[in-house]
Amino acid sequence: MLKVLIADDESIARQIIKLLLTNQADIGEVIEAKDGNQTLEFALQYQPDIIFLDIQMPGQSGMQLANKLPIKSNIIFVTAYNKYAVDAFELCAIDYLLKPFRDERFYCALNKARKHIQESVLQAREDMGELLGYLMEQHNKTYKTRLIVKEPGRIRFIEVEQINYIAGAGNYAEVHLFDGSCVLHRETLANLENQLDQKVFMRIHRSSIVRRTSICEVNPNEKGDYSVLLKNGKTLTLSRSNKAKLTEL
Repeated sequence: MLKVLIADDESIARQIIKLLLTNQADIGEVIEAKDGNQTLEFALQYQPDIIFLDIQMPGQSGMQLANKLPIKSNIIFVTAYNKYAVDAFELCAIDYLLKPFRDERFYCALNKARKHIQESVLQAREDMGELLGYLMEQHNKTYKTRLIVKEPGRIRFIEVEQINYIAGAGNYAEVHLFDGSCVLHRETLANLENQLDQKVFMRIHRSSIVRRTSICEVNPNEKGDYSVLLKNGKTLTLSRSNKAKLTEL
């Protein structure tokens, strides 16, 4: 059911709109406000779906109120003056009713508001569906817990939890472990970046991926990039193109 707020300082004007709404099956609660200040108070309190808003009212005018009202509210301006029409539509009003209006014109404006509400609901559902899909994808996404490194005459298993940082070396990656050793792995950094949990590891440069918890200090350089100091004393570079990741850190 749709909630409607009628804002007009003239009682007869409010009663006409209320009467026109009585036979509408999808209209639920109807609230009345008699001045600008009361309109803002009731709009914030009741969060109406549709507001029939008179432009000239005591306290605050409809134009002054437009940007203060809840975003979800669909505004239909109602006034005896057509000079405000352009300003009304610039404020993203659904429609503009010029007093005195015919019943057909009123219901045309009401239907515009209904359509806009339905489209907003559908868009919100679509956005929510995309968000849930993304969250499910992230939830179901599996990351490597160990790297399989092929070496002459043997295959090594490197536990991801032992990796401190990774440096690029062409089609190879130098996997640096916490024990100070380095393992050469035939894999590109781009592939490794997708295989590792990005909540744990961060790509800070085209040639380096680092464990987030290994970083202890970041210092700006004159060239616009940053020096990243790890807990083991190693210094890496955070490139200018990755500057936004400072916020994550």
